[in-house]
Amino acid sequence: MQPVDSHLFLIVGAALFSIGLAVVLLKRHAIVVLMGIELMLNGVNVNLVAFSQYDPDRLQGQMLALFVMVVAAAESAVALAIVLQVYRHFRTAQLDELNELKQ
Repeated sequence: MQPVDSHLFLIVGAALFSIGLAVVLLKRHAIVVLMGIELMLNGVNVNLVAFSQYDPDRLQGQMLALFVMVVAAAESAVALAIVLQVYRHFRTAQLDELNELKQ
């Protein structure tokens, strides 16, 4: 079995990050924006694991990716709770319609 080149992992990570960034910039629904942020974090994790093969210990990139996953899970839980409370108060999750704090 031949090892996979690291540049393929970097391309996949960059693609995931780019798709997530496009979702965050173009979509207006709060939950879809959260999904875009998670996609960006997963792209970063793929790049961390790809770069970790150049580390002589070969464990620091994976540990940092695991830490990012834990932080992302906590971030998702808090963000979904905030979106739920915003929906209960304003009856919408569209980010463009939430303008009460601007006034």
